[in-house]
Amino acid sequence: MINPRHNSNLPSRVVAHIQGGPLAPNINGIVWFRDVCGMGTQVCVEVTGLPSYRPGENGSNPIGPLGFHIHEYGTCQIGDVQDPFQNAGGHWNPTNQPHGNHAGDFPVLFSNNGYAHMCFYTNKFRPRDVVGKSVIIHQNPDDYRTQPSGNSGKRLACGVIVEV
Repeated sequence: MINPRHNSNLPSRVVAHIQGGPLAPNINGIVWFRDVCGMGTQVCVEVTGLPSYRPGENGSNPIGPLGFHIHEYGTCQIGDVQDPFQNAGGHWNPTNQPHGNHAGDFPVLFSNNGYAHMCFYTNKFRPRDVVGKSVIIHQNPDDYRTQPSGNSGKRLACGVIVEV
């Protein structure tokens, strides 16, 4: 059933083209956000060049599974090459929820020989709500608990969300 509040003049599909930064320059991918009957959003990601999983050793964090989030600001300015994409801000959290319930908290990405493909549904936002935000891939899995960013580590890749 179509939601009667659905406005067909608003974007029903938006996209982010993901590019790796200085810590993972081979990452390249796309994230699609598609309206689902005016009630939520299907998010699909396809990405290549991801680092392979590496377990943590001697107290260090693992590399992967990879954190995957919407961040507050639509910028992929690298800034500090050792800690890139900080100008994208924190996880997008328009309803001020504790971590794990941010609208921008997504499932982790699993690198399969550098490749990941995943689709999921969320009713926390519509595609038009995320235009001008950014998508970030992190080097560590999100623990969905640590405030404010889930201890997901360095930012490896970024893409700004735009209308199609």
